[in-house]
Amino acid sequence: MKLGISAFAWTSSFGIKHLPLLPRVREYGFTGFEIPMFHPRDLPVVHLRSSFESSGLECTVCAILPPEINPIHADRSIQKRSLVHLIECVEVAAEMGARLLCGPVYAPIGYIPKRRRTEDERKRAVEIFQCLGEKLDEHKMTLSIEPVNRSETSFLKTVDQAQQLCAAIHHPRVGITVDTFHANIEEKCIVSAIERIGPQLCHLHLSENDRGLLGTGHIPFPDIFQALQKIEYEGSAVIEGFGFSRDEPDSPGAFLADQNVSPEDIALFGLEYLHSLGYKHRNPAAR
Repeated sequence: MKLGISAFAWTSSFGIKHLPLLPRVREYGFTGFEIPMFHPRDLPVVHLRSSFESSGLECTVCAILPPEINPIHADRSIQKRSLVHLIECVEVAAEMGARLLCGPVYAPIGYIPKRRRTEDERKRAVEIFQCLGEKLDEHKMTLSIEPVNRSETSFLKTVDQAQQLCAAIHHPRVGITVDTFHANIEEKCIVSAIERIGPQLCHLHLSENDRGLLGTGHIPFPDIFQALQKIEYEGSAVIEGFGFSRDEPDSPGAFLADQNVSPEDIALFGLEYLHSLGYKHRNPAAR
């Protein structure tokens, strides 16, 4: 299993000024770094590719759809625009050197009609992701679809729903991301959810129940790691917590994080906690 950290610990708007984070993260002992993607061409793609190559970090990308992009919308023009956007997400992720694109890519966060999800919405999602398959093959990209909690979507909340969607899409490069923050809300048992999806688990977000320091809340990480060993998981596990920094007023941590918890705390405390659970593949240069 490869261990990474999300740029969300520091920022949601990754720019050139954030490039020094990559060698620093590698020095800490991580082997991967995850880039948040809202509007693909807003990212410093060329600089990021160079930085990933020079640091030796593996690049993963988490796509969050902007409000105007919605694959499950009834408006056909919005569906077409959404497919174009998703194709661009795959292409830009590939340009950065990524081979995995994850996230709640079926609808924008907060899109919650005042009704249950419909069969038509499910069919639209299947159609669009099937249309994306050729582009995934071209770039050897895995698409890892992430269920999120009920305050952020009404479409895909549980791993069982994600498993059903993946079965309908029926493409070998489409799988599931489990985020322990969301799963803590929506799953009866995170451990059994991981065991049920087994090889369909393509990516993992390690998040405490308050998005803070790993091991300080009630997410059962020791049991989760046992489940990962049981299914012989070999993908990436990415810490996705939010730190507070006065230099990043637009970051998730600016209004959600404990003001005494810095982005570096999220990284270093989280890494030490994961080592305590038996993750021993520490970089010799790590502090």
